[in-house]
Amino acid sequence: MRAELDQPEGHIVSETETIMSDTGRSSMLRARGLRKEYGKEAGLVRAVDAVDLDVAPGETVAVMGPSGCGKSTLLHLLGGLDRPSAGELHLAGQRIDQMGEKALARLRRDAIGFVFQAFHLMDELTAVENVELPALLAGNSTRAARRRAAGLLERVGLADRARFLPSALSGGQRQRVAIARALANEPLVVLADEPTGNLDSEATLEVLRLFESLHEAGQTLVIVTHDSRIAATADRLISMRDGALVDETRLAGGTTGHLSSLAGLDA
Repeated sequence: MRAELDQPEGHIVSETETIMSDTGRSSMLRARGLRKEYGKEAGLVRAVDAVDLDVAPGETVAVMGPSGCGKSTLLHLLGGLDRPSAGELHLAGQRIDQMGEKALARLRRDAIGFVFQAFHLMDELTAVENVELPALLAGNSTRAARRRAAGLLERVGLADRARFLPSALSGGQRQRVAIARALANEPLVVLADEPTGNLDSEATLEVLRLFESLHEAGQTLVIVTHDSRIAATADRLISMRDGALVDETRLAGGTTGHLSSLAGLDA
């Protein structure tokens, strides 16, 4: 998936774009023996311990487990925000854990969308400015970036809040802006870390419906969550303990069709 945004003059096809054109693989994300260690000897902690994971194109995967089990660390490794101590990581068939810092930064910008519990919006920018920022950083024209941002805000139901600062938005609205921002460059995969952790039930339902629409549109999603309502809407639920994946359940239907009843949030 790629946004139809204008490319700057003299644009050269990058390593990231080569990866993004190679989406016909059986796995969108593939980890083998992924490990993240902190400390040494008696103080050694394996936050992520020899994880093997495959995420298919268009699949929604939820990762659950107690606090401190390594869920967020795993998500940061999958998104290139942190480097593994050992193992391999592939995106759309291309190995990315050995990329240089500049190439990895381009990959995060263009191929991976991030959604965080705390939103991480820029307080001094309006909703539309927050959403268009990734496209501008990617070198797209102001006009194309603004057009794309306006379309995404309409998609998440916030077209009438485009000129509002984050301080003037509710928690649910800020998270929807953050999701729109994550989609600005048509990422191959969206990684969400506790996306409803700061939201009430009504706002949680809004975000659940939005994730459902993304899944139906073929977006690959990996969601770390404590919320069983989020997990119930995934295609596959993975349980994590002490840095390792310990159980996996395939959920019939995933996010297709019965989201409100699955989530226990029927009106």
